[in-house]
Amino acid sequence: MTGSEAAPAQDRDVTLLYIIKQVELAVRQALDDVVAAADLTALQYTALTVLERHPGITSAELARNSFVRAQTMAEMVTYLLGRGLVTRERDPSNRKQYLLTLSREGQQVLDDLHDDVAEIEARMLEGFDLGQTEILRTYLSRCRHSLAGQPHR
Repeated sequence: MTGSEAAPAQDRDVTLLYIIKQVELAVRQALDDVVAAADLTALQYTALTVLERHPGITSAELARNSFVRAQTMAEMVTYLLGRGLVTRERDPSNRKQYLLTLSREGQQVLDDLHDDVAEIEARMLEGFDLGQTEILRTYLSRCRHSLAGQPHR
């Protein structure tokens, strides 16, 4: 669909929140299918990708950035530590907390899954040109920032 094509009337009657949720559920199912080969869930995979981008964060920060509750993250960290996919060290500036980092094994799992995960995104964006993809990225980022009460970037 190009920018000048209008959505059919019945599609315009569906709220954007509903459409976004349906996209999220479809992505989650596709991601669960792909990461199951590495004995991971989509949420565990997401946590690993957050650690890849933000090494040395606390479990609470990881929970916030992975969109799960702290208790859920505590259970997830226990599993990921047990698998050797993450490491945990005391925070030198606050001895009461631990910092989490992706391990070499965790990075290898992400590397192994990279192409299959990229294929999900490619399927989702099929029919979009590069400009449309960037516009979608910009608009979705604006939505996320608005809901979080953050300034638009």
